[in-house]
Amino acid sequence: MNEMNGAKEDSLLIFERSRPGRIAYSLPECDVPVVPKEQLIPAGRLRGEAPAFPEVYEVDVIRHYTGLSRRNFGVDNGFYPLGSCTMKYNPKINEDVARYPGFSKIHPYQPEDSLQGALELMYRLQEDLAGITGMDEVSLQPAAGAHGEWTGLMMIRAYHESRGENRTKVIVPDSSHGTNPASSSVAGFETVTIPSTARGMVDLDALRASVGSDTAALMLTNPNTIGLFEEDIVQIAEIVHTAGGLLYYDGANSNAIMGITRPGDMGFDVVHLNLHKTMSTPHGGGGPGAGPVGVKELLKPFLPEPTVIKEESGRYAIRGSHGENPSTSTSSIGRVKAFYGNFGILVRAYTYIRSLGPQGLRQVSEDAVLNANYMMHRLAPYFDLPYPELCKHEFVMSGKGLAKYGIRTLDVAKRLLDFGYHPPTIYFPLNVEECIMIEPTETESKETLDAFIDVMIRIVKEAEEHPDILLNAPYTTPVTRLDETGAARKPVLSCTCG
Repeated sequence: MNEMNGAKEDSLLIFERSRPGRIAYSLPECDVPVVPKEQLIPAGRLRGEAPAFPEVYEVDVIRHYTGLSRRNFGVDNGFYPLGSCTMKYNPKINEDVARYPGFSKIHPYQPEDSLQGALELMYRLQEDLAGITGMDEVSLQPAAGAHGEWTGLMMIRAYHESRGENRTKVIVPDSSHGTNPASSSVAGFETVTIPSTARGMVDLDALRASVGSDTAALMLTNPNTIGLFEEDIVQIAEIVHTAGGLLYYDGANSNAIMGITRPGDMGFDVVHLNLHKTMSTPHGGGGPGAGPVGVKELLKPFLPEPTVIKEESGRYAIRGSHGENPSTSTSSIGRVKAFYGNFGILVRAYTYIRSLGPQGLRQVSEDAVLNANYMMHRLAPYFDLPYPELCKHEFVMSGKGLAKYGIRTLDVAKRLLDFGYHPPTIYFPLNVEECIMIEPTETESKETLDAFIDVMIRIVKEAEEHPDILLNAPYTTPVTRLDETGAARKPVLSCTCG
């Protein structure tokens, strides 16, 4: 690798590539009279000196940003076993359909008659998601999973208030998805955390002791974040409903149950789905996402509006917008996002569902569960398994057994980078010491799984024989081992380049 100013050329910032006098553009000669900028802009608005833009050739710009793009890691260029995140491969047919001009070149303010195809897709997607989850009606508005959680909790809150009840507490198991407590707090509730049993399930005695007249809801994902199916879910639902509370289903782990069972059949009253996870849309880097929320009949009046409806004539319309189709509900929690949701993500999800069909969705779940159990059993001799029973789409291991070599789970994750793998989720859920959570998804071949497993085994042997290798990893990335404590406590949030 060539060196420049003592740094690897592909690691230089664009400002470090800068040399005086270089330009990356060519503009035509000005064909209008030139007016001094002082005549156009008040003196107080003018800069005292030119901005410090980098001075580089066009080829340098292209190489710089192309190099940056190659550093991005995603499912298109490698295995991404990020537990609780369902980083599955994204079929390119979804991308093709989302780019159809009839979908990509429309605007929500167009007349409804010119949007009938898009509105029909949204209406059909609402129906499909209701069928998949066992709910009675679905809103496509929420922008992502946590937004869907908040939307569902706001509907639960409105429901209790409509009955004249002041219910202030939301129960959250300690194995819950990480955003649940935050969503509960943002929605104005007090979060009550209950422990798991030794088997990783909801502690029914703790649940009974926690419910009461102030219980608004229980937030639960099933299978839970540990990757185990809550086999007492019917009893859990009965305990919460008897106390007057509702059940909220976090759809983060829906990839394990599609086509096999439905939250609505388990007793849940409201559910959100992460279309950018379960329905294969690319996610990460801040979005975009989609977190549609489905509800049972008792919560339908509180759904956010506007929603897409089908009129008796067969025409599709937007209810509760622009005054064209006034809402009949006086209980709706109102709009929770501009327009009607992240439409491009909805198109991708609809394409995914229709491409697979009911049997295909079921096979997705079955293959995801098969892959997870295969990996868990192959890695069992090398890591601690706090919950060794049959898992669903993901499983948790513990790296605590490596402590005798001075190695932590973080060191294992860092070393994986040298082999070209994105590390699994680590240190979550919090109730597993030195946790490693792996979700292979259904889209990976046995060869891919075996290659990753072999690397994990090699890393364990390195920990036993040469722990310094792990303690100083990674070696092949643009930036090697960081002082993460220092970065968290003394962050440098600006860059001054000269």
